Amino acid sequence: MKLADAIRSHTRQKYVLPARAKKVSRFSIRAGDVVRELGIGGHRAPAVCSALKTHRFLKDNHLQLIEATGPKSGQSTTVTYTYEFVGGDGPKQEDAWTSLRGTLKDIFQEMGGGEAYLRSERSHFRAPGEPK
Repeated sequence: MKLADAIRSHTRQKYVLPARAKKVSRFSIRAGDVVRELGIGGHRAPAVCSALKTHRFLKDNHLQLIEATGPKSGQSTTVTYTYEFVGGDGPKQEDAWTSLRGTLKDIFQEMGGGEAYLRSERSHFRAPGEPK
């Protein structure tokens, strides 16, 4: 197995699949962590960096590279890649506010719409001391 294939396989098992299982939308991989985990030595950091940004790695795992941080060379153990899942098998996680959008839409529809609901509620208002 080529080194690039070993790197891609390891990062898929160690980072991509667990992130997908946790249903996170974004996750990061630090090149130095991969170098240490594979025991290949810091001089192989450029190979790790190259493998983690290839079209093949991104396509095979349904990822989009969002950000790469580190030195300008982009070939260091300090480089961190941030990915986001794309395509059909990525997680569909919404933030809390987005999931609430339109929550009462169906209820208001059953009552004849929002305006009808408000008219109904207003018709029950009465001044203090007024008989029912």
